[in-house]
Amino acid sequence: MPLIVDSIHGRQYLWAGQRTQPVRCTYIPMRHTHTAEQWLPYPVATVFDFFSNPENLPRLMPQWQKARIEKATLAAPPWRPGTIHSVDVANPEVAGAGTTMTITFLPFPFAPFRVPWDAEITEFEWDNHFCDVQHRGPFSYWRHCHRLEAQLRGALEGTLLNDHVEYELPLGPLGDLANSLFAKHQMKSIFAYRQKRTTELLSRVSAELHSIHEK
Repeated sequence: MPLIVDSIHGRQYLWAGQRTQPVRCTYIPMRHTHTAEQWLPYPVATVFDFFSNPENLPRLMPQWQKARIEKATLAAPPWRPGTIHSVDVANPEVAGAGTTMTITFLPFPFAPFRVPWDAEITEFEWDNHFCDVQHRGPFSYWRHCHRLEAQLRGALEGTLLNDHVEYELPLGPLGDLANSLFAKHQMKSIFAYRQKRTTELLSRVSAELHSIHEK
């Protein structure tokens, strides 16, 4: 039997049989995207080091989630171009491609249980980008890429950070409905909070680095 893909009300369906006499219909979940950009007044290397350190991930999540890393197996990144070390000796916690970790967090305030999230770094290029995928967690599919590029604002050197997320929610059409009703808005809220925390935490990191260089 021929397989025919139809779009109905913006959704895709896979029909087995003739278009006019479908035998079976299989719902194909929609893959959603979210993109966020943030300019930071710090060099690319400083920003990249911050985000590639897995210890900073729980700090970027809302405090009520009480996120914590349960297990992490770090894979060493390649040598950083222009250096004699694969990592910054002052910041050895860098998650290269192949790194796996399990994070748990509360799904809502005062929840009586924690949600596990198993993730793996699948791509890593120094001072350019890295990507992670979910192997187990609240999404049917999740891929998050951080991309960085140097960008001047006036005479100030800085970094443009681009977050690009592809995700699918579980439960098929109900998941797509949930995305339209609230999930996509939660995604915006999550990244707005994340950007605020990034600004706060990088300010502290920058002050610490400045103090070290002055000694």
